[in-house]
Amino acid sequence: MSHGAVLFDLDGTLSESAPGILASARHALSVLGEPIPSEAQLLRFIGPPLVDSFREVCGLDPVLAQRAVAAYRAFYAEHGQFDTRVYDGMPEVLAALRGRGRTVAVATSKAQVFAESVLAHLGLAPLVDLVVGAELDGRRTRKSEVVAHVLAQLPEPAAAGAVMVGDRHHDVEGAAAHGLPCIGAVWGYGGRQELRAAGAVALAERPEDLPALLGLGPGSPQPRS
Repeated sequence: MSHGAVLFDLDGTLSESAPGILASARHALSVLGEPIPSEAQLLRFIGPPLVDSFREVCGLDPVLAQRAVAAYRAFYAEHGQFDTRVYDGMPEVLAALRGRGRTVAVATSKAQVFAESVLAHLGLAPLVDLVVGAELDGRRTRKSEVVAHVLAQLPEPAAAGAVMVGDRHHDVEGAAAHGLPCIGAVWGYGGRQELRAAGAVALAERPEDLPALLGLGPGSPQPRS
């Protein structure tokens, strides 16, 4: 892992974004007159494609799910995207990686236009080399598709030695689809059990654990399952 790019998920990995996402989901469901699930259920919105969450978490049919996505994005663009904060220690991790010549990419299922806006709002944009997210028209929503698009834009050996960092099983599985290892971000929304079950090669309890796991310092611990 010592020379490759590092791909970071956004929500739950770089930023604590649940307040804005959950508020946007509640607004969308309210507009449609649909029941609003519990907060624990709504937290499942963080990670998968948005339309999947409205269908699987809320039980909406395909047509209603698309209407919910539109209502969600209208509210999120105005309010929700800025109701977030960067996790303590993450700016320092990104700066350390780039200081050692590593390519830093963001690979998210969030719409790319929102991902770029959020990174700028959080002050992280100058610390990131590449941002790839979903398209508003529904293309490139799966994490495996996002990772593929990132890898296609990376030079060697950055792509060959790339590693993912994410907090949900979608990140682990999306990385694995391209032969990439994934370090689980325990501070996010998935938790240890989900990340272990998905096959994360290592678990980072806090952002400060990442430099050692990514080979930035002497005596870096070996990945553990």
